Amino acid sequence: MTGLKTSQLIRRSKVAIVFMVGMLGALIVFSNATDYDSNYIYLGHILSMDTTGSHLMYRSINSEMMHHRIYWMIMTLETIFTSACLLGGYQLAKNINASDEQFHEAKKYAVLGFLVALFVYYFCLQVIGNEWFDMDQSKDWNAMKWAQSIVDFLLPALIFLVMKVDS
Repeated sequence: MTGLKTSQLIRRSKVAIVFMVGMLGALIVFSNATDYDSNYIYLGHILSMDTTGSHLMYRSINSEMMHHRIYWMIMTLETIFTSACLLGGYQLAKNINASDEQFHEAKKYAVLGFLVALFVYYFCLQVIGNEWFDMDQSKDWNAMKWAQSIVDFLLPALIFLVMKVDS
C-alpha cells in the first residue's frame, strides 16, 4: 500500500461503508417489492400478536388495512434510507479528494440514511415491535436478532462516519 495515506484509506472506508448500507437497503427494498406477501405476513403476525401468548392482547392490531398501511410506511422508510445512503455514498466518493470541510459536509445524506435506518430497525422493530407488540415472545415471528444485527452494524458505522478523523 505504498503511496496510500491513512487519511485516504479512512475516507475510502467511509465511502465503502455507506455504499454497503445502501446495498443492504437496496436488497431489502427489492425483496419487499418482489416478495410482498412474505414480509407482509411476518409483519401481520407481529402486529396481531397471535403467536405471543401475551396477556397484552389489547395492544394488538388486527386490521388488515392497518397491516398494509404500516408495511407501506416501513417500505417507504426503507426506500428513503436506501436512497439517502446511495446518494450519500456518491457525494462522499465525489468529494474523496476535497478539503476536510467539504468531505465532512458531503456526509449529510449518509447520516440521514443511517438515522432513518436506525429509526426503522431500532425504534420501529426493537422498541415498538418488542416492547409494545411483545415480538420477543413469539418463537416463529420474531425479528429481534435480525434487527439487532443491523443496528449492531449501523450504530458504530454512524459514529465512524461522523468522526472527523479523515483529514
